[in-house]
Amino acid sequence: MGIVVVEICDSNLMNTLDIEGIIESEYPDVAVLVSDCLSFCGLCRLKPYAMVNGKRIHGKDPEECLAKIREVIEEELSFYL
Repeated sequence: MGIVVVEICDSNLMNTLDIEGIIESEYPDVAVLVSDCLSFCGLCRLKPYAMVNGKRIHGKDPEECLAKIREVIEEELSFYL
C-alpha cells in the first residue's frame, strides 16, 4: 500500500484511461484502488473523478482529471518525501 491512495469508481469515466498503470508507473509510492462504488451516487456518470487521500478530484474530461490527480499527488508526496 502506498502513502498516497488514489481511489476510482469502476463505473467512472476515468476508466477510459489505464489510470492504475499510468499513476503507479509514475509514482511508486502511490496505490491505485479501483472499487465497484465510492458512494458518490451519480457523480461518476457526470464527470471523471477520483479520490486522492480522501480528497475528491474531478475534471471536465479524463485527461484534465488525470492532470489534477498528478498535482494533488505531488502535493501529498511533498509532505512525506
